[in-house]
Amino acid sequence: MDIQETTSNERPDSPMLLLVGRCLTPFQEIHNAAILCRGGMIHAVGGASAFRGVQDVPQIHAPDDCAIPGMVDTHIHGAGATSVMASDTMPDLVPMSQALAAHGVTTFLPTVISAPREEMRAVVRRLAETCREDYPGAVPVGLHLEGPFISSNMRGTQQECVRDADPGELRDLLEAGNGKIRIMTFAPERKGCIEIIPILRDHGVIPSMGHTAADGETTLRAVEAGATRCTHFYNRMPLLAHRDIYLTTVALTDDRISIELIVDGILVHPRMIDLVCRAKTRDRLVAVSDAVQGTGLGDGLYRLGSDRIRIADGASRRVSDGLLAGSCLPLDRAVVNLVRFSSLTHSEAVACATVNAARSIGLTDRGVIQPGKRADIVVLDRNGRVRLTIVRGRVVYDSRTQLQQAAADGETS
Repeated sequence: MDIQETTSNERPDSPMLLLVGRCLTPFQEIHNAAILCRGGMIHAVGGASAFRGVQDVPQIHAPDDCAIPGMVDTHIHGAGATSVMASDTMPDLVPMSQALAAHGVTTFLPTVISAPREEMRAVVRRLAETCREDYPGAVPVGLHLEGPFISSNMRGTQQECVRDADPGELRDLLEAGNGKIRIMTFAPERKGCIEIIPILRDHGVIPSMGHTAADGETTLRAVEAGATRCTHFYNRMPLLAHRDIYLTTVALTDDRISIELIVDGILVHPRMIDLVCRAKTRDRLVAVSDAVQGTGLGDGLYRLGSDRIRIADGASRRVSDGLLAGSCLPLDRAVVNLVRFSSLTHSEAVACATVNAARSIGLTDRGVIQPGKRADIVVLDRNGRVRLTIVRGRVVYDSRTQLQQAAADGETS
């Protein structure tokens, strides 16, 4: 059955009653659910029968669909027409915001890759200024710096300007970030990296281990110093071994560490994804897209930093050598894949892209459908496709509108 809307919901602070066939909070599954939003926040949640007396607010009926919290992407380089590092001017995140909303993402961290010192500082400064609420779709709440203090041997498609940790450069980056940097990926074995972990923690930045060849001992030193995250697990780190332990083994077995997972089935084999999901504590699994410019636009040539990349056959590869470069799988599809590839339930898979992701960067006001939280909500059809995306109680994406526009474009072409 189609979504039925009794009245419009234009103002951000307008009340709204959302009625759905199912709601995954994700800690609880509620059938024939109702979610009442007021002032951009969730006011009440429960069975629809308890809301029969609510007549004076706009209502959206989606009896065949499922509501989940808005998704949080903590590792993303671009989407739509936007590449986070493609311009030497203020980046336009509006197309990215809209493209992400179409895939159920309501919060994201633009992710910066390694670049020469002054260039990287300038990019961080510009992006920090873009982190605000007034976007038409998903909202950028901070930055993820994927480098520059990473391994030369494990840098992947990142530039050759990766380097040892420099407290002076770190201070410059923190100053440029103006409190907006939420994650920094580093290689624990790189000179000076263990020493910068307390500095990152003191500034509210989550130290994340990645692009690294760290052995078990070095990894544990980093964890004891305060590292609590592992960037895109399996990728650009040592393989699992049965006699010698490395970062991969420690991250799988140490409950202090949250793990980022790219779930496109290309960067990580589905069975290896299932292995992580069976080994790790459920609340330490964080689904990320690692998406690049062009995600959502189809096959073609795009950019990642200074590199040209080609999206084809579901993969993103550097044109110069064919090396895998990020992903082109949106986060809503990652949730579908998590259910397909692993032993996780639908609720557990949703948690990986919502509450787990939000809490992993210190956000406690979203990622859960419960009273007092932000009214960031996504409505999915039975195939996990996004029907509606709601940010702070306002509909920012409606698949019906997109279909109507596509039909109109077809008539005029």
